[in-house]
Amino acid sequence: MGGNRGGLSAGVDGSIRWLPTLLRGRPKTAKDLVRTPRTRRPQELWLVIVDASASTRRHHALSHAKGLLSQLFDDAYRRRVRLALLTASGNSPRWQHQGLKASASLQPWLDELGAGGGTPLFAALEQAGHWLALRQKQHPVEQQRLLVLTDGRVKEIPVLVRLECPSLLIDIESGPIRLGRAQQLATALGADYCHIDSL
Repeated sequence: MGGNRGGLSAGVDGSIRWLPTLLRGRPKTAKDLVRTPRTRRPQELWLVIVDASASTRRHHALSHAKGLLSQLFDDAYRRRVRLALLTASGNSPRWQHQGLKASASLQPWLDELGAGGGTPLFAALEQAGHWLALRQKQHPVEQQRLLVLTDGRVKEIPVLVRLECPSLLIDIESGPIRLGRAQQLATALGADYCHIDSL
């Protein structure tokens, strides 16, 4: 029976497989239980839009966002989540990463990320919508999520197309005087809202 032991998987989750368990001897601890391997979870994709416009330099808003992004990348790496990154700064949004697995290669990009220029946030949201729709056709079982980090400092909020995936807007506006437009933007986008200070 010793030759059969190596092929058995004692996963943390799953129902107990009593016959293989008892073939190992009477179980004394939870570690002795042989369980059915966990079913493979559908692949996840996180699309992250980072507002890096000049206004995010105020009161170190972008610096705080970069700290949160670093934690997010670590979490994505541990969970084997695929990432897509889109920055909104300057004249037009720019893709940094498109559907690749999170890795240490993201850290240099994050270290060099700086704020400047305008806020092509709505162009970024439009691009994100088209890209996600196309990717959904290519990967129909993939679970998509959208995360938007912005201070919400835009002149006006147009009518926005709500994306067909769970969305979260994290308000990075900081300082004593806050306009609070990010919350309005989240409502227009149909996204959940939270302020970075609450995380």
